[in-house]
Amino acid sequence: MKLVYCGTPQFAVPTLEALLAAGHEVPLAVTQPDRRVGRSQEMTAPPVKQTAQAAGIAVTQPEKVRDNEEFRAQLEAIEPEAIVVVAYGRLIPPWMLKLPRLGCINLHASLLPRYRGAAPIQWAVANGESVTGNTTMLLEEGLDTGPILMQEALAIQPEQTAADLFAMLAEGGAHLMVKTLPRLAEGSLEARPQNDAGASLAPPLKRADGRMEFGARTATELWNRWRGFQPWPGAYTVLEGKKLIVHRLAVAEPPAFLSPAFAEPGRVHVEGGRLLAACAGGSWLELIDVQLEGKKRMTTAEFLRGHAAALSGARLG
Repeated sequence: MKLVYCGTPQFAVPTLEALLAAGHEVPLAVTQPDRRVGRSQEMTAPPVKQTAQAAGIAVTQPEKVRDNEEFRAQLEAIEPEAIVVVAYGRLIPPWMLKLPRLGCINLHASLLPRYRGAAPIQWAVANGESVTGNTTMLLEEGLDTGPILMQEALAIQPEQTAADLFAMLAEGGAHLMVKTLPRLAEGSLEARPQNDAGASLAPPLKRADGRMEFGARTATELWNRWRGFQPWPGAYTVLEGKKLIVHRLAVAEPPAFLSPAFAEPGRVHVEGGRLLAACAGGSWLELIDVQLEGKKRMTTAEFLRGHAAALSGARLG
């Protein structure tokens, strides 16, 4: 099939590679413009652009697509049978949805209608889900509301983070897209509408999502959010007016023989070289690796050295 491919981040690379390996013709890759990245702020090409150029595929990076007549003419001249969209990061305009014979086919990293939106992997983990997966769907004007083509589930293991799942879902999604296209072309795949009643949202992550709210969430809820928000925005709190990043943590048993005052959510307790924090519902977290504002990352043992007495009973948040 002749395809146009729209994608931007690393998550979208395996699908492009799988389509090429399956023998599909991809004359054009559409990706977002190069951006400044990291502390050096060096202009960096998106992973899809790098992959496409290495494969000899033409690349276009329009700032806008809705009213871009030059871009529209470029796609119309190609006459693709389908446009494949994976984590492109831009809404597909109506004219583009109608252009290919088979439509615009999207890979979404959730079991739709669950977790519609920009961060489905992160929110599934953060909300403590035990199963996620991939969906191929026909795009329409709504946000991830189009009819479903195929789905495959993937179990979320208790210790897995969103970062762990990204690569697994990217590879699984690539294979699912390769299976979807020929069935769609031959007419053996029936698109089924989503059940809007079962829909949930996965909005873009904000830095504030990583703030630990000890009084509002249990230790398990905070642990799940830490897993879901890896590598960004992670988990952080405030200790004596300074930001404290929590790089590693674990749900812990309540400390023995502790007065009720010290079990107030956000209170810190030092016990046997461990740094424990009280959470909602009488639950506790152990903070294992931390980084105080202006300092390097360190283990709890390093952090407590010389500060254990002062920390016990301190308040986080």
